[in-house]
Amino acid sequence: MLDALQAQPADALLALIKLHAADPRDDKIDLGVGVYRTGDGATPVFKAIKGAEQRLVDEQDSKSYLGPEGDGGFVSGLMPYIFGGNPERGGRIAGMQTPGGTGAVRLALALAQKAGARRVHLGTPSWPNHAQIVSDLGLETVPFDHALPDGTANLDAVLRVIREGGEGELVLLHGCCHNPTGANLTQAQWGQVVAHLQKTGAVPLIDIAYQGFGDGLSQDAAATRLIAAGLPEVLIAASCSKNFGIYRERAGLLMTIVENSTSQPVTQSTLNFLNRQNYSFPPDHGARLVTMILNDAALRDDWQSELEDTRLAMLELREQLAAELRQRTNSDRFDFIARHRGMFSRIGATPAQVEAMRLDYGIYMVGDSRLNIAGLNAKTVPILAEAIVASGV
Repeated sequence: MLDALQAQPADALLALIKLHAADPRDDKIDLGVGVYRTGDGATPVFKAIKGAEQRLVDEQDSKSYLGPEGDGGFVSGLMPYIFGGNPERGGRIAGMQTPGGTGAVRLALALAQKAGARRVHLGTPSWPNHAQIVSDLGLETVPFDHALPDGTANLDAVLRVIREGGEGELVLLHGCCHNPTGANLTQAQWGQVVAHLQKTGAVPLIDIAYQGFGDGLSQDAAATRLIAAGLPEVLIAASCSKNFGIYRERAGLLMTIVENSTSQPVTQSTLNFLNRQNYSFPPDHGARLVTMILNDAALRDDWQSELEDTRLAMLELREQLAAELRQRTNSDRFDFIARHRGMFSRIGATPAQVEAMRLDYGIYMVGDSRLNIAGLNAKTVPILAEAIVASGV
Protein backbone atom coordinates (compact mmCIF):
# COMPACT_ATOMS: atom_id res chain seq x y z
CA MET A 1 0.00 0.00 0.00
CA LEU A 2 2.55 2.61 1.09
CA ASP A 3 4.70 2.01 -1.97
CA ALA A 4 1.92 3.69 -3.97
CA LEU A 5 2.65 7.03 -2.28
CA GLN A 6 4.14 9.78 -4.40
CA ALA A 7 6.80 12.20 -3.23
CA GLN A 8 5.38 15.51 -2.03
CA PRO A 9 6.80 18.90 -2.99
CA ALA A 10 9.73 19.85 -0.79
CA ASP A 11 9.05 22.53 1.80
CA ALA A 12 11.24 25.49 0.85
CA LEU A 13 11.78 26.61 4.42
CA LEU A 14 12.75 23.15 5.67
CA ALA A 15 15.19 22.82 2.77
CA LEU A 16 16.66 26.22 3.70
CA ILE A 17 17.12 25.08 7.31
CA LYS A 18 19.11 22.06 6.11
CA LEU A 19 21.28 24.22 3.85
CA HIS A 20 22.02 26.62 6.69
CA ALA A 21 22.89 23.78 9.08
CA ALA A 22 25.32 22.30 6.56
CA ASP A 23 27.10 25.61 5.89
CA PRO A 24 30.43 25.57 7.83
CA ARG A 25 30.88 29.37 7.77
CA ASP A 26 30.89 30.94 11.23
CA ASP A 27 29.52 34.24 9.92
CA LYS A 28 26.46 32.82 8.14
CA ILE A 29 23.20 34.70 8.73
CA ASP A 30 19.83 32.92 9.08
CA LEU A 31 16.98 35.18 7.94
CA GLY A 32 14.65 32.32 7.00
CA VAL A 33 13.12 30.72 10.07
CA GLY A 34 10.34 32.83 11.56
CA VAL A 35 11.40 33.02 15.20
CA TYR A 36 12.47 36.03 17.21
CA ARG A 37 16.17 36.28 18.07
CA THR A 38 18.07 38.63 20.31
CA GLY A 39 21.23 40.42 19.18
CA ASP A 40 23.34 37.42 20.16
CA GLY A 41 21.17 35.00 18.16
CA ALA A 42 19.25 33.44 21.05
CA THR A 43 15.50 32.80 21.13
CA PRO A 44 14.89 33.50 24.82
CA VAL A 45 12.18 32.24 27.13
CA PHE A 46 10.21 35.16 28.50
CA LYS A 47 10.65 35.84 32.21
CA ALA A 48 6.85 35.66 32.55
CA ILE A 49 6.82 32.18 31.00
CA LYS A 50 9.57 31.01 33.35
CA GLY A 51 7.61 32.31 36.32
CA ALA A 52 4.40 30.64 35.21
CA GLU A 53 6.18 27.35 34.53
CA GLN A 54 7.68 27.23 38.00
CA ARG A 55 4.29 27.91 39.52
CA LEU A 56 2.74 25.23 37.33
CA VAL A 57 5.29 22.64 38.49
CA ASP A 58 4.49 23.51 42.10
CA GLU A 59 0.71 23.65 41.78
CA GLN A 60 -0.46 21.30 39.03
CA ASP A 61 -1.98 18.14 40.49
CA SER A 62 -3.19 16.29 37.38
CA LYS A 63 -2.16 15.44 33.83
CA SER A 64 -5.60 14.19 32.85
CA TYR A 65 -7.09 14.97 29.43
CA LEU A 66 -8.69 18.27 28.60
CA GLY A 67 -11.94 18.20 26.64
CA PRO A 68 -11.94 18.68 22.87
CA GLU A 69 -12.41 22.43 23.34
CA GLY A 70 -9.31 22.69 25.53
CA ASP A 71 -8.99 25.19 28.37
CA GLY A 72 -11.96 27.55 28.39
CA GLY A 73 -10.01 29.96 30.58
CA PHE A 74 -7.38 30.27 27.87
CA VAL A 75 -9.95 31.32 25.27
CA SER A 76 -11.85 33.70 27.55
CA GLY A 77 -8.61 35.17 28.88
CA LEU A 78 -7.46 36.16 25.39
CA MET A 79 -10.80 37.56 24.23
CA PRO A 80 -10.27 41.06 25.70
CA TYR A 81 -6.89 41.34 23.96
CA ILE A 82 -8.38 40.41 20.60
CA PHE A 83 -11.83 42.00 20.83
CA GLY A 84 -11.26 44.83 23.29
CA GLY A 85 -14.24 45.89 25.40
CA ASN A 86 -17.38 43.72 25.52
CA PRO A 87 -15.56 40.64 24.20
CA GLU A 88 -18.50 38.27 24.67
CA ARG A 89 -20.43 39.71 21.71
CA GLY A 90 -23.79 38.81 23.25
CA GLY A 91 -23.10 35.08 23.42
CA ARG A 92 -22.28 34.89 19.70
CA ILE A 93 -18.71 33.55 20.10
CA ALA A 94 -17.73 29.89 19.89
CA GLY A 95 -14.09 29.31 20.79
CA MET A 96 -11.58 26.49 20.79
CA GLN A 97 -8.02 25.97 21.93
CA THR A 98 -5.95 24.53 19.07
CA PRO A 99 -2.44 23.15 18.48
CA GLY A 100 -0.90 26.45 17.42
CA GLY A 101 -2.16 29.00 14.95
CA THR A 102 -1.79 26.40 12.20
CA GLY A 103 -4.31 24.18 13.97
CA ALA A 104 -6.67 27.15 14.24
CA VAL A 105 -6.45 27.90 10.52
CA ARG A 106 -7.04 24.25 9.67
CA LEU A 107 -10.02 24.03 12.01
CA ALA A 108 -11.52 27.26 10.68
CA LEU A 109 -11.33 26.03 7.10
CA ALA A 110 -12.72 22.60 8.04
CA LEU A 111 -15.63 24.28 9.85
CA ALA A 112 -16.36 26.51 6.86
CA GLN A 113 -16.21 23.52 4.54
CA LYS A 114 -18.69 21.62 6.70
CA ALA A 115 -20.97 24.67 6.51
CA GLY A 116 -20.84 24.56 2.71
CA ALA A 117 -17.92 26.80 1.76
CA ARG A 118 -16.06 25.77 -1.39
CA ARG A 119 -13.82 28.74 -2.28
CA VAL A 120 -11.20 30.71 -0.40
CA HIS A 121 -9.95 34.06 -1.70
CA LEU A 122 -6.31 34.30 -0.69
CA GLY A 123 -3.90 37.18 -1.17
CA THR A 124 -0.58 36.26 -2.69
CA PRO A 125 2.02 36.07 -1.48
CA SER A 126 0.82 34.65 1.79
CA TRP A 127 2.07 32.25 4.42
CA PRO A 128 2.68 29.10 2.33
CA ASN A 129 0.70 26.87 4.68
CA HIS A 130 -2.48 28.82 3.91
CA ALA A 131 -2.67 27.58 0.32
CA GLN A 132 -1.48 24.11 1.28
CA ILE A 133 -4.20 23.64 3.90
CA VAL A 134 -6.88 24.99 1.55
CA SER A 135 -5.75 22.57 -1.15
CA ASP A 136 -5.46 19.59 1.21
CA LEU A 137 -9.07 20.10 2.30
CA GLY A 138 -10.20 20.10 -1.32
CA LEU A 139 -11.28 23.75 -1.29
CA GLU A 140 -10.65 26.02 -4.26
CA THR A 141 -8.06 28.77 -3.87
CA VAL A 142 -8.86 32.04 -5.64
CA PRO A 143 -5.67 34.17 -5.51
CA PHE A 144 -5.40 37.94 -5.61
CA ASP A 145 -2.38 40.25 -5.41
CA HIS A 146 -1.76 41.35 -1.84
CA ALA A 147 1.00 43.89 -2.38
CA LEU A 148 1.88 46.59 -4.91
CA PRO A 149 5.40 47.14 -6.31
CA ASP A 150 5.91 50.12 -4.00
CA GLY A 151 5.62 47.88 -0.95
CA THR A 152 2.08 48.88 0.06
CA ALA A 153 -0.95 46.62 0.42
CA ASN A 154 -3.17 46.34 -2.65
CA LEU A 155 -6.52 47.67 -1.41
CA ASP A 156 -8.15 47.60 -4.85
CA ALA A 157 -7.45 43.87 -5.21
CA VAL A 158 -8.94 43.10 -1.79
CA LEU A 159 -12.08 45.11 -2.50
CA ARG A 160 -12.45 43.50 -5.92
CA VAL A 161 -12.43 39.94 -4.58
CA ILE A 162 -14.88 40.89 -1.83
CA ARG A 163 -17.26 42.31 -4.46
CA GLU A 164 -16.86 39.14 -6.52
CA GLY A 165 -17.11 36.77 -3.57
CA GLY A 166 -20.38 34.88 -3.35
CA GLU A 167 -22.35 34.07 -0.24
CA GLY A 168 -20.52 31.63 2.00
CA GLU A 169 -17.15 32.13 0.32
CA LEU A 170 -14.17 32.95 2.51
CA VAL A 171 -11.72 35.84 2.24
CA LEU A 172 -8.54 35.08 4.20
CA LEU A 173 -7.01 38.24 5.69
CA HIS A 174 -3.96 38.86 7.86
CA GLY A 175 -5.03 40.80 10.96
CA CYS A 176 -1.63 42.51 11.32
CA CYS A 177 2.07 42.06 10.49
CA HIS A 178 1.49 40.46 7.10
CA ASN A 179 3.54 37.33 6.43
CA PRO A 180 5.61 37.44 4.22
CA THR A 181 5.47 41.05 3.01
CA GLY A 182 5.05 43.13 6.17
CA ALA A 183 2.67 45.36 4.17
CA ASN A 184 -0.57 46.09 6.01
CA LEU A 185 -3.73 47.99 5.16
CA THR A 186 -4.30 51.25 7.04
CA GLN A 187 -7.19 51.51 9.49
CA ALA A 188 -9.09 53.70 7.00
CA GLN A 189 -8.61 51.04 4.32
CA TRP A 190 -9.82 48.36 6.72
CA GLY A 191 -12.97 50.44 7.06
CA GLN A 192 -13.52 50.12 3.32
CA VAL A 193 -12.97 46.36 3.58
CA VAL A 194 -15.67 46.12 6.25
CA ALA A 195 -18.08 48.24 4.20
CA HIS A 196 -17.63 45.96 1.19
CA LEU A 197 -17.98 42.79 3.27
CA GLN A 198 -21.25 44.10 4.68
CA LYS A 199 -22.66 44.24 1.13
CA THR A 200 -21.79 40.65 0.21
CA GLY A 201 -22.13 37.20 1.71
CA ALA A 202 -18.37 36.66 1.88
CA VAL A 203 -17.08 35.61 5.32
CA PRO A 204 -13.70 36.88 6.55
CA LEU A 205 -11.18 34.46 8.03
CA ILE A 206 -8.65 36.55 9.95
CA ASP A 207 -5.26 35.05 10.74
CA ILE A 208 -3.72 37.12 13.55
CA ALA A 209 -0.49 35.34 14.38
CA TYR A 210 1.76 38.28 15.33
CA GLN A 211 -0.32 40.48 17.62
CA GLY A 212 2.00 42.76 19.58
CA PHE A 213 4.86 42.58 17.07
CA GLY A 214 3.73 45.56 14.97
CA ASP A 215 2.36 48.69 16.62
CA GLY A 216 1.36 47.23 19.99
CA LEU A 217 -1.13 44.72 21.43
CA SER A 218 -4.19 46.92 21.08
CA GLN A 219 -3.20 48.62 17.83
CA ASP A 220 -2.45 45.30 16.14
CA ALA A 221 -5.95 44.07 16.97
CA ALA A 222 -7.67 47.18 15.58
CA ALA A 223 -8.52 45.66 12.19
CA THR A 224 -9.81 42.45 13.75
CA ARG A 225 -11.97 44.44 16.17
CA LEU A 226 -13.37 46.55 13.35
CA ILE A 227 -14.34 43.49 11.34
CA ALA A 228 -15.72 41.64 14.36
CA ALA A 229 -17.90 44.60 15.32
CA GLY A 230 -19.25 45.15 11.82
CA LEU A 231 -20.12 41.70 10.49
CA PRO A 232 -22.51 38.91 11.48
CA GLU A 233 -20.03 36.06 10.89
CA VAL A 234 -16.26 36.09 11.33
CA LEU A 235 -13.62 33.38 11.80
CA ILE A 236 -10.49 34.35 13.76
CA ALA A 237 -7.38 32.15 14.02
CA ALA A 238 -4.88 33.40 16.61
CA SER A 239 -1.52 32.22 17.89
CA CYS A 240 0.46 32.66 21.10
CA SER A 241 3.65 31.23 19.62
CA LYS A 242 5.20 34.57 18.83
CA ASN A 243 3.84 37.06 21.34
CA PHE A 244 4.48 34.72 24.28
CA GLY A 245 7.62 33.16 22.77
CA ILE A 246 6.28 29.59 23.18
CA TYR A 247 6.78 28.34 19.63
CA ARG A 248 7.21 24.67 20.49
CA GLU A 249 4.28 24.57 22.92
CA ARG A 250 1.72 24.97 20.09
CA ALA A 251 -0.80 27.26 21.77
CA GLY A 252 -3.40 28.70 19.42
CA LEU A 253 -7.11 29.36 19.36
CA LEU A 254 -10.01 29.66 16.96
CA MET A 255 -12.90 32.00 17.66
CA THR A 256 -16.00 32.15 15.52
CA ILE A 257 -18.54 34.95 15.66
CA VAL A 258 -21.95 33.59 14.65
CA GLU A 259 -24.97 35.54 13.50
CA ASN A 260 -27.02 35.05 16.67
CA SER A 261 -26.70 33.37 20.04
CA THR A 262 -28.98 30.49 19.03
CA SER A 263 -26.36 29.40 16.45
CA GLN A 264 -23.56 29.34 19.01
CA PRO A 265 -24.25 25.90 20.58
CA VAL A 266 -24.37 24.16 17.21
CA THR A 267 -21.17 25.88 16.07
CA GLN A 268 -19.42 24.99 19.33
CA SER A 269 -20.50 21.35 19.15
CA THR A 270 -19.36 21.14 15.52
CA LEU A 271 -15.96 22.48 16.53
CA ASN A 272 -15.81 19.87 19.29
CA PHE A 273 -16.68 17.18 16.75
CA LEU A 274 -14.00 18.29 14.28
CA ASN A 275 -11.36 18.45 17.01
CA ARG A 276 -12.32 14.99 18.23
CA GLN A 277 -11.90 13.53 14.74
CA ASN A 278 -8.57 15.27 14.23
CA TYR A 279 -6.52 15.10 17.43
CA SER A 280 -9.10 14.48 20.19
CA PHE A 281 -7.73 16.93 22.78
CA PRO A 282 -5.33 19.85 22.43
CA PRO A 283 -2.07 20.05 24.43
CA ASP A 284 -2.33 21.88 27.73
CA HIS A 285 1.08 23.20 28.74
CA GLY A 286 1.45 26.33 26.60
CA ALA A 287 -2.16 27.41 26.93
CA ARG A 288 -2.03 26.88 30.69
CA LEU A 289 1.00 29.16 30.96
CA VAL A 290 -0.74 31.87 28.95
CA THR A 291 -3.83 31.62 31.13
CA MET A 292 -1.75 31.89 34.30
CA ILE A 293 0.05 34.96 33.00
CA LEU A 294 -3.15 36.72 31.97
CA ASN A 295 -4.69 36.07 35.39
CA ASP A 296 -1.71 37.31 37.43
CA ALA A 297 -0.97 41.04 37.47
CA ALA A 298 2.80 40.70 38.06
CA LEU A 299 3.30 38.04 35.38
CA ARG A 300 1.07 39.96 32.99
CA ASP A 301 3.10 43.14 33.47
CA ASP A 302 6.34 41.21 32.87
CA TRP A 303 4.93 39.69 29.70
CA GLN A 304 3.70 42.98 28.26
CA SER A 305 7.03 44.66 29.03
CA GLU A 306 9.03 41.87 27.38
CA LEU A 307 6.72 41.86 24.36
CA GLU A 308 7.12 45.61 23.97
CA ASP A 309 10.91 45.28 24.12
CA THR A 310 10.71 42.65 21.38
CA ARG A 311 8.53 44.87 19.19
CA LEU A 312 10.75 47.92 19.58
CA ALA A 313 13.88 45.89 18.83
CA MET A 314 12.41 44.81 15.48
CA LEU A 315 11.37 48.36 14.63
CA GLU A 316 14.89 49.57 15.36
CA LEU A 317 16.34 46.93 13.05
CA ARG A 318 13.90 47.94 10.31
CA GLU A 319 14.92 51.57 10.60
CA GLN A 320 18.61 50.69 10.64
CA LEU A 321 18.35 48.50 7.53
CA ALA A 322 16.34 51.12 5.63
CA ALA A 323 18.91 53.77 6.55
CA GLU A 324 21.85 51.58 5.47
CA LEU A 325 20.21 50.90 2.12
CA ARG A 326 19.30 54.55 1.63
CA GLN A 327 22.93 55.53 2.19
CA ARG A 328 24.33 52.79 -0.07
CA THR A 329 21.86 53.28 -2.96
CA ASN A 330 21.43 57.04 -2.61
CA SER A 331 17.68 56.44 -3.00
CA ASP A 332 14.59 55.86 -0.88
CA ARG A 333 13.39 52.77 -2.73
CA PHE A 334 13.93 50.54 0.31
CA ASP A 335 12.25 52.88 2.79
CA PHE A 336 9.23 50.58 2.80
CA ILE A 337 11.22 48.28 5.11
CA ALA A 338 10.93 50.87 7.88
CA ARG A 339 7.20 51.33 7.22
CA HIS A 340 6.41 47.62 7.30
CA ARG A 341 5.50 45.87 10.53
CA GLY A 342 6.10 42.45 12.04
CA MET A 343 8.87 39.94 11.55
CA PHE A 344 8.98 39.85 7.77
CA SER A 345 9.51 41.90 4.65
CA ARG A 346 10.23 40.99 1.05
CA ILE A 347 13.03 43.00 -0.52
CA GLY A 348 12.17 42.30 -4.16
CA ALA A 349 15.16 40.10 -5.01
CA THR A 350 14.95 37.40 -7.65
CA PRO A 351 15.68 33.77 -6.73
CA ALA A 352 19.03 34.14 -8.50
CA GLN A 353 19.91 37.19 -6.43
CA VAL A 354 18.85 35.38 -3.23
CA GLU A 355 21.10 32.49 -4.21
CA ALA A 356 23.99 34.87 -4.89
CA MET A 357 23.64 36.37 -1.42
CA ARG A 358 23.71 32.88 0.08
CA LEU A 359 26.82 31.82 -1.84
CA ASP A 360 28.77 35.07 -1.52
CA TYR A 361 27.73 36.30 1.93
CA GLY A 362 26.27 33.28 3.74
CA ILE A 363 22.89 35.03 3.96
CA TYR A 364 19.96 32.63 4.08
CA MET A 365 16.48 33.83 3.14
CA VAL A 366 13.51 32.24 1.39
CA GLY A 367 13.73 32.23 -2.41
CA ASP A 368 11.00 34.85 -2.79
CA SER A 369 13.32 37.22 -0.81
CA ARG A 370 11.29 37.09 2.40
CA LEU A 371 13.63 37.93 5.25
CA ASN A 372 13.09 37.62 8.98
CA ILE A 373 13.93 41.05 10.40
CA ALA A 374 14.34 39.50 13.85
CA GLY A 375 17.18 37.35 12.52
CA LEU A 376 19.34 40.47 12.18
CA ASN A 377 21.37 42.41 14.69
CA ALA A 378 23.28 45.69 14.65
CA LYS A 379 26.40 44.00 13.24
CA THR A 380 24.69 41.99 10.50
CA VAL A 381 22.45 44.77 9.15
CA PRO A 382 25.35 46.45 7.24
CA ILE A 383 26.40 43.04 5.86
CA LEU A 384 22.90 42.41 4.54
CA ALA A 385 22.72 45.91 3.05
CA GLU A 386 26.04 45.37 1.28
CA ALA A 387 24.85 42.02 -0.06
CA ILE A 388 21.57 43.47 -1.33
CA VAL A 389 23.34 46.21 -3.25
CA ALA A 390 26.11 43.92 -4.54
CA SER A 391 23.60 41.40 -5.87
CA GLY A 392 21.84 44.09 -7.88
CA VAL A 393 18.48 44.07 -6.14
